Amino acid sequence: MRRSASACCLALILLVALLPAVAGAGSITVAAASDLKFAMSEIVAGFQAAHPDDTIEVVYGSSGKFHAQIANGAPFDLFFSADIAYPRALEQQGLSSGATRPYAVGRIVLWSLRPELGRLSLQELPTAAIRKFAIANPEHAPYGKRAQEALEHAGVWMAMAPKLVRGENIAQTAQFIDSGAADAGIVALSLVLAPDLKGKGTWTLIPDSWHEPLEQGYVITRRAEANPLAAAFAAWIETDATREILRRYGFALPGEGTQ
Repeated sequence: MRRSASACCLALILLVALLPAVAGAGSITVAAASDLKFAMSEIVAGFQAAHPDDTIEVVYGSSGKFHAQIANGAPFDLFFSADIAYPRALEQQGLSSGATRPYAVGRIVLWSLRPELGRLSLQELPTAAIRKFAIANPEHAPYGKRAQEALEHAGVWMAMAPKLVRGENIAQTAQFIDSGAADAGIVALSLVLAPDLKGKGTWTLIPDSWHEPLEQGYVITRRAEANPLAAAFAAWIETDATREILRRYGFALPGEGTQ
């Protein structure tokens, strides 16, 4: 009887000792634009090294769809958008915790696995040997909207319209080209610089004066207002380590301008 009581006492002591560790572990779910897929993986890895007990899940997709989902109650704690207008809209709707913060400016490129197509000017596209041309869907994907603006600037939007295939987000758009489903397309610079695609085919940077800026921003959602892990991850985005990762993937940083 005495041995049994001692065992119970020891178990209780161990349980109490473990409680702070369990209580200290946090979790967040992040909605991120698809252009961030590879950069964000590195950013999260760095953060997790300093927070090994915490859990961070990142879901990638189109910014416009994430905006609609969060507005309808989707359980995301932070939202990283390829168009800063979407998190600002959540802020105006009272669905954020604090102000929207810019984190990067994206760039777009013409890309193809066929070098002769990747070197074309946009004006040459209608007469090139292109059956299918990929862009993200301009209705909800910021990169698709900027691709349309660039094609319009070059005066070839209407000529290219019959050849367009539209990805649900910019990552799917790049997959269309990488798989051969499209001969060429307009994608994010951050993706052609990523390990999976770097060195594949040829790309040409599209002048940023040909489209509206791809100013990108993030916000902590109202759901995560009292979540200290969300605040800690937001602070990590402002560090020099994160900024260097974004630069490496071709993003310009707020206030630095594009080259």
